Amino acid sequence: MIIRAYSSKDKDDLLALIRLNMPAFFHPDEEQDFRDYLNHHARHYYVIEDEGMVLGAGGINYFEDDGSAKLSWDLVHPDAQGKGYGSQLVHFRITEVKTQPAINLLIVRTSQLVYKFYEKAGFKLVRKQKDYWAEGFDLYQMEMKLR
Repeated sequence: MIIRAYSSKDKDDLLALIRLNMPAFFHPDEEQDFRDYLNHHARHYYVIEDEGMVLGAGGINYFEDDGSAKLSWDLVHPDAQGKGYGSQLVHFRITEVKTQPAINLLIVRTSQLVYKFYEKAGFKLVRKQKDYWAEGFDLYQMEMKLR
């Protein structure tokens, strides 16, 4: 298993991966937002690959003006969920963010479907909003203080 930087050659695999996670974890309307992210905002986006197969991905968006960073667009292949790939990717990105001295706060915006996963990684729930992402997909905003 390796974690490596996203490349545009990964785009089709990742679009297929988000579709595999619909409607269980993502609303179908989110696919276009994800496509836009990959096309324009995937500067710090990472891919999990095992034996040549893309099994997951997740990014970091930095906001140095307010000393924060956000984890973004976490995906894991349904067949690989529960096998530690997502945890390794989260811990990899936490370690990456901690190397940035201007960043004091790490944020993840997720849903009621997976917020417990981020609690296990050390994030604390700070806000909820019903039907934020789409009907039936609530916002669970979580934070981790780094310093």
